[in-house]
Amino acid sequence: MGSISLARLSDIDDAVIIDLMNNPAVRRHMPLLDTGFTASDCRAFRSAKQAMWDRHEFGPHAIMIDGQFAGWGGLQPQDGDADFALVLHPAHWGAGLRIFRLFRDRAFGQMALGSITALLPPNRANRRAILRLGFVEEGQVSVDGAAFIRFRLRSLRT
Repeated sequence: MGSISLARLSDIDDAVIIDLMNNPAVRRHMPLLDTGFTASDCRAFRSAKQAMWDRHEFGPHAIMIDGQFAGWGGLQPQDGDADFALVLHPAHWGAGLRIFRLFRDRAFGQMALGSITALLPPNRANRRAILRLGFVEEGQVSVDGAAFIRFRLRSLRT
């Protein structure tokens, strides 16, 4: 399965991030990426993600599997919530559950959050997987003009 570690997005080469974000299988799940992801987009992406860290002291990470960049994700501020986001290269899709558990445990342990959310596009075929993790569907929301369904997972401590 490979060892999972986290790194700063700023430590990852632009070309590797651009390649991930332009992967057709990845793009199918990302309605906010309606055009190609360019070097300029990559700079804006990095800047926006760093601003989350600067403002809220949490945000997404580069996800490394066996020391290689596998994608990005984690908890990021979204409308007053901590939203779990995960974008993995298809070669690493099997690691998603392990990565989710790492961030879930961080959210409800170290960060002592009462809940986390996850946003999925309405066209996502397999929503049952997120429900099996304990998330509850809350309804449709709009992010930058794109429709998503918001799911919430509550801490067992609340």
